[in-house]
Amino acid sequence: MLKRMLLLIVISLITILVACGDGEAEEGDPEESQADNELTRDEADFVVGVSQIVEHPSLDRATEGFQEALADAGLEVFYDVSLAQGDNQNAQLIAEKFVSDDVDLIFGNSTPSTQSALNETQDIPIVFTSVTDPVGAGLVDSMEDPGGNVTGTADMHPDAVPQAVELVEDLGYESIGLVYNSGEQNSVRQIELVNEVASENGIETHEATVSASSEVMQAAESLVGQAEVFLIITDNTVVSALESVLSVGQNEDMPVFVSELDSVERGGFAGFGFDYFDIGYEAGEKAAQVLQDGVSPGDIPASYPQNLFLQINEDAAEKMGVELTDELKERAEIVTTEEEGE
Repeated sequence: MLKRMLLLIVISLITILVACGDGEAEEGDPEESQADNELTRDEADFVVGVSQIVEHPSLDRATEGFQEALADAGLEVFYDVSLAQGDNQNAQLIAEKFVSDDVDLIFGNSTPSTQSALNETQDIPIVFTSVTDPVGAGLVDSMEDPGGNVTGTADMHPDAVPQAVELVEDLGYESIGLVYNSGEQNSVRQIELVNEVASENGIETHEATVSASSEVMQAAESLVGQAEVFLIITDNTVVSALESVLSVGQNEDMPVFVSELDSVERGGFAGFGFDYFDIGYEAGEKAAQVLQDGVSPGDIPASYPQNLFLQINEDAAEKMGVELTDELKERAEIVTTEEEGE
């Protein structure tokens, strides 16, 4: 009990530090959104607890989109933002704190963040984003009719994995290396799908699992000599340490296929994706229906991302030994690596 109380105190301190940030966070960081929030808790019409599993560009963009949607709806909101630092136990403690504080709505940015919230309350409305398989994760009964107190936006387009595997095959590769956290339910589901589609296309897969971002480099190195390319799914642990995989890919001429457009700009070779700001914004629109109109989350259909398209990073292609043909350039939007600090 004492250990649990100490952990709860730590989470509270993290929340206070986020709320009292100096506003120097990079664009899209949840710390910046909170620091720029001029409303106090008492002045706001609504208090929204934001639980984000880890800090990385895609999730940050989703939080930014969520907050912008509520601002566009004209709602005066105080955001209580907490980052779980990739720890599911922290996510659970964050959820406990939000329930104890009786917030008006919980925004779960990731599968474990939303699961933790649902574990703690069936009464406070919950809106999620960046969840790969909402039904499989036990968050909603169905996408069309969620039921209960939860709705939101998924971050896996049904065609994303099949198209990524087909691109690997089109480029002549015959084996894929997969690095993921087997403790993330969303990742396990994606890996199952990759293996299924790869098998149908005659492509081998080789797996390496991690439990923390510090293990990503070693896991990626373990696949050298077994796989010809990497395919990084929307795994929060691995994406937060993506540079480790990119380093191995560049050193070994192993193209790194990714599943988020932010990851393409960070240096991934190619990916089918969408802007996480958009799914965050759509989640915010659903939250506005709940807060402003009193609609039950269970009556608001959950949704998949729209506008899936291919991006290729020409800088990464050169560093990973991939020749970009005219046909490939015509298929994709060509980008370059986003320099740190831009």
